[in-house]
Amino acid sequence: MSFTRRNFLKNSSLAFMGSAASFFVPMELLASYRRKVSPNDQINVGLIGCNGMGFSNLTSFLKLSEVNVVALCDVDQSVLSRRTADLEKAGIKKPKWYTDYRELLDNKDIDFVIIGTPDHWHCLQLSDALGAGKDVYCEKPLANSMQECQIMLNVVGSSDRIVQIGQWQRSQPHFVDAINFVHSGQLGEIRLAKAWAYQGWMKPVPILEDQTPPDGVDYTMWLGPASERAFNANRFHFNFRWFWDYAGGLMTDWGVHLMDYALYGMKAGTPKSVMALGGKFAYPNDASETPDTLQAVFEYDDFSILWEHATGIDGGNYGRNHGIAFIGNNGTLVLDRQGWEVIPEKEFQGWGKEGIPKMEAVPLQPREGSGLDLHTQNFLEVVKSRNMSNLNAPIQVGYDAAMVSHMGNVAFKTGDRIYWDENKGVFTSNEANKIMLASYQNGWNLPS
Repeated sequence: MSFTRRNFLKNSSLAFMGSAASFFVPMELLASYRRKVSPNDQINVGLIGCNGMGFSNLTSFLKLSEVNVVALCDVDQSVLSRRTADLEKAGIKKPKWYTDYRELLDNKDIDFVIIGTPDHWHCLQLSDALGAGKDVYCEKPLANSMQECQIMLNVVGSSDRIVQIGQWQRSQPHFVDAINFVHSGQLGEIRLAKAWAYQGWMKPVPILEDQTPPDGVDYTMWLGPASERAFNANRFHFNFRWFWDYAGGLMTDWGVHLMDYALYGMKAGTPKSVMALGGKFAYPNDASETPDTLQAVFEYDDFSILWEHATGIDGGNYGRNHGIAFIGNNGTLVLDRQGWEVIPEKEFQGWGKEGIPKMEAVPLQPREGSGLDLHTQNFLEVVKSRNMSNLNAPIQVGYDAAMVSHMGNVAFKTGDRIYWDENKGVFTSNEANKIMLASYQNGWNLPS
């Protein structure tokens, strides 16, 4: 890529940074930043799963004028219509529509795909996309089971295609700076890392009657490999996250973002053992299945990682409703999406006396820029260079975070402390090993 081109990519991304709402850019504003690019220089994308983060990812890519969207795939015709109308506001002509992602993958004009579907679809769609020769930007969490994670790691490892997982905090500058500080050793020996997500905005999921799928929805395709069930609005679109058939609740939804950085800071992979306690304590009678309150402890050789989540309240650790903390002998680094700071430990000087700080405090280092925009830009640059070592969130990053997060759910479901055999890639518990497996239904087969 030429120096001029690099500057163009950098400037087109920087123009959209600094906004907390950068995921939701008005289409009219997007139109003002797109420039005409020769067809020979365009990179064509197809989006699979057009609701929520799938479209946010596409919008981020479209801030780079060379990206050209040629296809949208969704099981809901109303979503396809709404997203096409959004794109038209940005001066983008109507892409081709699909309801079956396999037909989209047959489109030879597509260079890469974005997978923005519910978690239970990721493994199949990623594997099929690689088989079709497409590069892939895949939403987090990597998959809906530990077995699928292992399969996806192997499939990507045997492919020459570029795969980036949508853990965009890996591209957020202040997150990177915070981990560099952790790795500097200034905190002293770190005995504990904490990650938490307290989600006050989350209210009870109301109990709804089953019904006929809405017009224009291919509900059979939406279910895919999940268990066959009658249509219920609670299980469709956003709220699918709170049902085991399709996702793993907050443990995997937020866990893969925050546990990822706990692992990154501690240079850790899978733990020796896991135990978890929790349940539906806030909303015991609502329609959701996944726990609204959970604590999970992950054991490593000389430290532990603690996960906590709670819905309906925001009173998290250090006054933050989400974050990661690295607790060292000299001080504690606290990190979230707004910034990071260091709180020193103090030498005990006697009761009632002010202690002497063991290290210098670091005031809040605020967030700068859009991690999502930098993440999609990073992927596109690697698509062009084919240098996979430059990916910010390659498959291994997605694998590690998803595996550990799923372990928290497996421990919760068993109610026991479970032990991981790193060499065999299984638990020592037969019950836990059954839970880690995927269960494909409706004629869909697990990729091999």
